[in-house]
Amino acid sequence: MRTVAEIKRDMRDYVPRYYDEMPVATNILDCEAEEIAKLNAGIGDVLAQFFIETATWGLTRWERIFGITTDPTKTYAQRREILLGRLRGVGAVTAELIDSVASAYANGDVEVANRPADYTIQITFVSQYGVPEQIDELKAAVRDITPAHMAIEYVFRFYTYAELAVGGRTYDAVTATGKPYDEIYNRGG
Repeated sequence: MRTVAEIKRDMRDYVPRYYDEMPVATNILDCEAEEIAKLNAGIGDVLAQFFIETATWGLTRWERIFGITTDPTKTYAQRREILLGRLRGVGAVTAELIDSVASAYANGDVEVANRPADYTIQITFVSQYGVPEQIDELKAAVRDITPAHMAIEYVFRFYTYAELAVGGRTYDAVTATGKPYDEIYNRGG
């Protein structure tokens, strides 16, 4: 996006040089440049609403399109995860599709194992520790696209005291941070 200074410079390049010596003319050009910059910013903002990844105030429209109830207590990022999960959940159900949907919520990599003999799909979170913030939404999205006869198993990674110790931290040092146990367990203190 062009800055106000760039727009002012370009506008002055389009008029004869003797306008530079007329304060009224330069003032008009400067004011018009500021208005054009605002117009460009508005156009950019509207354009951003056409894409889930960049939408802000347009997320409500996306949620209505997908039949999702708007939850104003969620952040834009959380609402985008739900929409992207719903968007990715279209098509024939495969391990790749489930992986794509689960990755939208997990903020990391997942591995999906289909165990048809056990009628189970196992989703393992491999790159993040702890339970994803929107696990309930993830479970609902995966359940929506998974055949009803298949059970879904979720496998999470958590920090252990041994892993914390390898990082040079002792139990006393970890508890001295004042963080609650759940945060240490899920995020590694």
